[in-house]
Amino acid sequence: MKPRQRPRYVTKKWLSGARKWAFYFGVPSWARAKGCPVENRALGFERDAAYDLAETVCLPQFDSWRTEGMSDMVPARTIEGTFDWLIKTYRDDKRYLNLDEGTKKLHENGFGLVANHSLKDGRRFGSLRLESITPRAADRLLEAISTVKEEDEDGNEVIRSRQTTANHAMKSCRRAWNVAYRAEPDIVPKENPFAKMGLNDVSKETPAATYQELLDFVAACDANNRSSIGTAALMTWEWLQRERHIFMDFVVDHYRPKSNPDAVLVVHPKTGKQVWWPLYDPEQRERVPLFPALMARLDAIRSNRIGGLMLVRDWKDEKKGAPVPWASDSGDLSYLSHQAKKIFAKAGLRPELTFASFRHGGLTEAGDSDMTDREIIAQSAHSSPKVLNRYVKKTMKQVASGARKRTATRTKEADPSE
Repeated sequence: MKPRQRPRYVTKKWLSGARKWAFYFGVPSWARAKGCPVENRALGFERDAAYDLAETVCLPQFDSWRTEGMSDMVPARTIEGTFDWLIKTYRDDKRYLNLDEGTKKLHENGFGLVANHSLKDGRRFGSLRLESITPRAADRLLEAISTVKEEDEDGNEVIRSRQTTANHAMKSCRRAWNVAYRAEPDIVPKENPFAKMGLNDVSKETPAATYQELLDFVAACDANNRSSIGTAALMTWEWLQRERHIFMDFVVDHYRPKSNPDAVLVVHPKTGKQVWWPLYDPEQRERVPLFPALMARLDAIRSNRIGGLMLVRDWKDEKKGAPVPWASDSGDLSYLSHQAKKIFAKAGLRPELTFASFRHGGLTEAGDSDMTDREIIAQSAHSSPKVLNRYVKKTMKQVASGARKRTATRTKEADPSE
């Protein structure tokens, strides 16, 4: 029998006076910073009693706050082998705990939608035994939660589609099942009923920005004291780095470090890849910069920065006088998205554009530049065959060759730093 696993956010501390271990529940710092009202609590000295108190009182209160009430209908004590238990097993796993808060919230919304779905006999889906959840049952569940009945302004009942939300819920359940099976193979059936469901992607495709729209956006950022966002837009276009990684993972030491002063390290935590991009064309005898406008902006930032994140807000905290990251402590970038939307409007750009449109624009440019698979993989750090037909070794020469080809496709020569 496996030893009982310690609940989330429970720690133990040796008390020399009492000469025994004491257990405590502590709200994580990111949650406290966001105003979580749940109090820290001493759980006593007896392990099982402490764990029971955390699982039945502290964690339900915390989860209710974190999921905005979505977890309130889930029983505090789950029965082993049920769907509720499977979700709890996934929540306790490090592969869930290491996710960013945005992804956790997306999963939790899906779990709440599925687990709290009422069956015809009145039972919750979450109470079902895992062996009773067949692929057919998962298909019926998807059909049931893909629409919702609402009332319009006149009080008439209307049926609204929520297919995208339902699809995300199925993907969350598929992931939870896979993780729980690896953790408890004697309890969780091997066949995952949420796998191979043939989900139709009905979400809106992210529109790709044009190079001229990039230049207009950068100019609008500079004119409205949001130069850091403009610099990030250039980075995501040129180096194909994701928005979250630019604002949360790109640090000063990644750009022209002492060990490699003519290159930049572009990290892709989502895929676990890192790509060294040369800043100068290695095929030219003279030092010809590959990204003159972007390099000028980053050189200026680096000259006044010792370390830490490269891109922060364009103003300092009035009380602390310190730079303020664009992301919140929990990794939320909604404020940045709000600011970017304002800049799009001031620049007179298409309203459907988002910050992600610049990365898509860069990838589209790569596809239009007659780049080889090797060069595209070397730049984007993609590793899935679903994205590219094959994966081969990356080299800085391939990265530089791709950069030259992309630059050559631009019909308008412009310097966004001017």
